[in-house]
Amino acid sequence: MRMAAIAAVITTTARIMNEASSRTILPRAAGEGDRPQGGGGGLGDEGLPQRSAPPPPCFAWSPSPAPLRSAGEDSSLDTAALYRLMAWLSPAYPVGAFSYSSGIEWAVEAGDISNAETLQAWLAVMLGEGGGFADAVFFAHTHRAVAANDAALRAVAELAAAFVPSKERFLETTAQGRAFLEVTRAAWPCPAITRLDEAWEGPVALPVAVGVACAGHGIALTSALHAFLHALVANWISAGVRLIPLGQTDGQRVLAALEPAVGEAAARALMTPLDEVGTCAFRADLGSMRHETQYTRLFRS
Repeated sequence: MRMAAIAAVITTTARIMNEASSRTILPRAAGEGDRPQGGGGGLGDEGLPQRSAPPPPCFAWSPSPAPLRSAGEDSSLDTAALYRLMAWLSPAYPVGAFSYSSGIEWAVEAGDISNAETLQAWLAVMLGEGGGFADAVFFAHTHRAVAANDAALRAVAELAAAFVPSKERFLETTAQGRAFLEVTRAAWPCPAITRLDEAWEGPVALPVAVGVACAGHGIALTSALHAFLHALVANWISAGVRLIPLGQTDGQRVLAALEPAVGEAAARALMTPLDEVGTCAFRADLGSMRHETQYTRLFRS
């Protein structure tokens, strides 16, 4: 008798709980249409009774934060401009940049560059006082000359072609400049490149070629100049990594450490008049000259 009474209590309790669950009202999203409530009456695809879905968990909702924009960001650098810069200044762009070291190969042979620290110090001088700074000035004036007149464009192109300390540096900048114009003229043509062809028939230095393309495609000068200098420094570091040799991570450390130097060189170049451009990196210039007669060479400069 006692077992029968216990079984009756359990049965009654289960029935009460089932009835309570069938009367549970699930919350509806705002604007949602009417739908059957409860879990006992719905039938699935196979005719089986379906249980009500448990109520969704509550989350404290907040809107996604807007993308942050750093102070002074150049908003005119749209996705098309970024796409072009990444293409033109990529190591994959067929200008042959990988075959030039700007005299770094001689500096490694002479012992001036032997590790990441000495490579960074050498490149900081090249960027701030040497050929890197001069190229930045020519880039800036070329970009502005496209909006001015053909005489100004010719003046920059002529000075940039003459402003090299050695035969190999002349080959380095003009061979890359010619290759850049040929590829860009075929893939990304613009009237500015045609104007350069008409204004200057001589050899074209790399910063002039890239500056004309950037101006012709409406890419802002400040952003384009920083990207150009980044590519220049990255190519120097790539030569150092292969010659010393260095690990890839050490190479990236040097690139990160030179970021302030790139910004400083770009800022100075933007303010430097064309008739005041100059360099003071004698050891680097001598290295580019002595590389011409170096016994064993991997690079063309």
